[in-house]
Amino acid sequence: MLALLDAWLIAPFDYGFMQRALVAGLALSLAAPPLGVFLMLRGMSLIGDAMAHAILPGVALGFLAAGFSLPMMSLGGILSGLFIAVLAGSVSQMTGHKEDSAMASFFLISLAAGVMLVSLGGSSVDLTHVLFGSILAVDSTALILIAGISSLIVIILAVIFRALVVECLDPLFLRGQRVRGGLVHGTFLGLVVLNLTAGFQTLGTLMAVGLMMLPATTARFWSQRLEGLIAIAIGVALAASTGGLLLSYHLSLPSGPAIILLAGLGYVLSALFGRHHSLTARWRRHAMPLGAPEPD
Repeated sequence: MLALLDAWLIAPFDYGFMQRALVAGLALSLAAPPLGVFLMLRGMSLIGDAMAHAILPGVALGFLAAGFSLPMMSLGGILSGLFIAVLAGSVSQMTGHKEDSAMASFFLISLAAGVMLVSLGGSSVDLTHVLFGSILAVDSTALILIAGISSLIVIILAVIFRALVVECLDPLFLRGQRVRGGLVHGTFLGLVVLNLTAGFQTLGTLMAVGLMMLPATTARFWSQRLEGLIAIAIGVALAASTGGLLLSYHLSLPSGPAIILLAGLGYVLSALFGRHHSLTARWRRHAMPLGAPEPD
C-alpha cells in the first residue's frame, strides 16, 4: 500500500520539471484565490476573464520582439493589461457606461489583436503556447518570476486588505476616512493584472483566470465569512494544482486543462453538496419542520 502511494503521489516529483511545475502551481495558488474572492464579492467575476484577455496583445508584442522570452512577454502583458484597465475606466467615466461594459468591449478587441499578432509572427504551435501555456515547461527563470510576482501580490494585498474590505462593503465610509477609493480599486486591478501575467506561462492567457475564480466560487458554498472564503479558496487551488499535475503525469493529460478541470469538479461537487446555497442545502432547508432553527 505504501509503495503504491509512493508511486502515485511522491515518485512523480522526483523529476525536476515536475518539481518546478509544482512550485509554480503552489505559488499561483496562494496569490490568485484571494483576488478571486474579492472579485466575486465586488460583483466583478467576469472582469477577471476580461483582464486575462487584455494582457494578450502585450504578451504577443513581447513574443514578436524577443521570442519566448518570459521577462519580455510578462512586461508586455503587464503594460497591456494596465493600459486596457485605465482605458476602460476612462471611457466609463467620460461616457457614463458601466465599467464592465467598457471592459468587455476592450477585452474582445484585445483578444482579436493578440491572436492576430501571434499568428502573423509565429506558427500555430506558438499561438497554442501563448493561449494555453505549459506548466511542465516552466524553467528556473520563469519559476523565479512567478514566485516573485506571487510574493509581491500577497504582500501588497496584505497592506491594502482592510481598505479593500471596507471599499467592498462601504465606499462612502472609506471616503470619509480620507482614503481614495479609486486608488484602492486601481491597485486591486493592478494586482489582478500581475497575477494573470504570472499565470499565462503556466496556464495560458485563456485559462489563467481559472485558478483565480473557480476556487473562489467553490468556497462560496462552504463559508459565509471572508477569512473562511479565502482559506477554503486557497486550499481548493492547492489541491487542484497538485492533483492536476499528478493526473497529467499518470494519465498523459495536458497539465493546464487538468488543473482547471479538477478545480471545476470541486465547484460542481460543492454546488451539489456544499454547506451553503447548494442544492443539498436548499433541500435540507425545505425539508425542515416549520419553525425549526436553521443550522449554522
